[in-house]
Amino acid sequence: MPKRIPSGEHLVNLDGKGRVVIPVSFRDYLKKGLVLTRGFEGGIDVITPADWQKLEERLEGLPLTDPDTRNFVRFYYAPAQKTKLDGQGRVLIPPSLRRFAGLTARAVITGVMDRIEIWDEQRFFDHLEETRNAPFVPESLRDIVI
Repeated sequence: MPKRIPSGEHLVNLDGKGRVVIPVSFRDYLKKGLVLTRGFEGGIDVITPADWQKLEERLEGLPLTDPDTRNFVRFYYAPAQKTKLDGQGRVLIPPSLRRFAGLTARAVITGVMDRIEIWDEQRFFDHLEETRNAPFVPESLRDIVI
């Protein structure tokens, strides 16, 4: 299995129980399970168990006396839910994460190299519009952007 999750944006519906169908192109990456947590721009990050374990190992070495460390752990690590896809390729998104992401009826599921993101449809396209209107290129990418 390739290391990078495929790109792509998929519009999906949330069912009455708060589940979404994960697109087929992403399912191979999630066969061993997945971790759902808050994303940094208002969506939900979906991470493989192996990548989550690497994050946990890095967090163990951080000083808990540092307020920024505690805030990061509280924001990103604390709400994480380890789960698996059901037999129909669906994942149940916990109510607290649905609330955080503003998920109600329609969602966008997108692959972003090392993780999958789940966004409320309107929030996702609003975020893209903001990005388009104020384009940026991180300093580390200035030499490679085409």
